[in-house]
Amino acid sequence: MASEASKSATFLLLLLNLGLYFVVTVIAAWAVNHGIEKSHETASVLSTPARIFPIYFPIGNMATGHFVIFSLVVGVVGMTTSLTGLNNVLQWNLPNLNAAAFSSLTTWALTLLAMGLACKEINLGWTDSNLRTLEVMTIIVSGTQLFCTGAIHGGVEELVAEKRSIEGRV
Repeated sequence: MASEASKSATFLLLLLNLGLYFVVTVIAAWAVNHGIEKSHETASVLSTPARIFPIYFPIGNMATGHFVIFSLVVGVVGMTTSLTGLNNVLQWNLPNLNAAAFSSLTTWALTLLAMGLACKEINLGWTDSNLRTLEVMTIIVSGTQLFCTGAIHGGVEELVAEKRSIEGRV
């Protein structure tokens, strides 16, 4: 019975993360597109070092370029992890949960990197509302990914304990 509760909680957290990572991906993709369209006209009046800087965004501050690119990568990786995690959780056996646990932990580490850049961008200031939304969503999804990773690891521990009780100690 406890296994079914863990399974449903993990399934709901993965669905929540899928939606959150989708929103992060959409906003980050918009920011990249906006940056590509506007950077030529804005960067043309800058001095030489800023003009040749490869990650310059005409919106936000100097951390915006790094943050937006990391957020886009995190959004795509997070959606992929959530989709494959849903499949793994539906099967609910030890090899599939171990795969889901590893990919979930990797995604959480990448999300923490993006969250750190979001905190740096917040610290520097001067961002518009779309970037603030992306910052908030990245911080929220790092917390929900932590809970999801914990739920998957809890399911792995339950299955290992169940396997030990059936087989006995060797």
